[in-house]
Amino acid sequence: MKEEKIIELANGYFMLFMFIAMFFGSIALLVAFRHPLIVLLVVASLFMAFGFVMVQPNNSRVLLLFGEYVGTIKKNGFYWVNPFYTKKKISLRASNFDSERLKVNDKLGNPIMISTILVWRVFDTYKAAFDVDNFENFVRVQTDAAVRKLASMYPYDNFADEGHDEDITLRSSVNEVSEALEKEIEERLLIAGIEVLEARIGYLAYAQEIANSMLKRQQATAIVAARHKIVEGAVSMVEMAIDQLSKKKVVDLDDERKAAMVSNLMVVLCGDKEAAPVVNAGTLNH
Repeated sequence: MKEEKIIELANGYFMLFMFIAMFFGSIALLVAFRHPLIVLLVVASLFMAFGFVMVQPNNSRVLLLFGEYVGTIKKNGFYWVNPFYTKKKISLRASNFDSERLKVNDKLGNPIMISTILVWRVFDTYKAAFDVDNFENFVRVQTDAAVRKLASMYPYDNFADEGHDEDITLRSSVNEVSEALEKEIEERLLIAGIEVLEARIGYLAYAQEIANSMLKRQQATAIVAARHKIVEGAVSMVEMAIDQLSKKKVVDLDDERKAAMVSNLMVVLCGDKEAAPVVNAGTLNH
């Protein structure tokens, strides 16, 4: 397999001066002498004009001579090359690619919608021009394939209550998933001489058919977790209240009154709504 070859070419401004001198000189000779052979000199000077090429910053020209690779021009400037060369333009600038939203299954088999944002650029013009048919289309297809593979390697979210407790998930492990995606895409695009500058998840959500069910499940999990914290705090507060009342001898409570007090405090502390207190204006027995 051939590799990219950077070549140095003739200065375009010097050759432009030579072209102007040759063209107008041959015209003058043709007018003065009217010799038929001088017409060939005029034609040769016009043919010379096809050799001029201008390379802008972060652009390149791949040169071919009758189907054979000659080299690549990467340095910007004004040059003159063999007029028989075929000049193929390849941009070296960074390009963005926002993939379509793909419907795939995650590691647990849940259908999800996912897309990626890719920043890439060509670093090897020979591979980009000759090792693949169309390197831009190659980027799109291989990126979609890499995203599908990545989605099948990780779950969308953790489901510890069902025995699926993963260290890396698509939703929460943004940096780890982005690194894995970038590595996967870079391995696929290396054959086309393309460098991956950045790859990250652009869109991630459950598929429409299970989105409502998963939202309810997440809400239920959050409610259970919140209730767990509330109960822990309420038990601690009730225990502290009974200990303080007993230590300071504010009131002497038997087991029945302690049970009633615990019940009332738990209702107040764990209830969704504010409790309406009932003031006891009588004795302890009423």
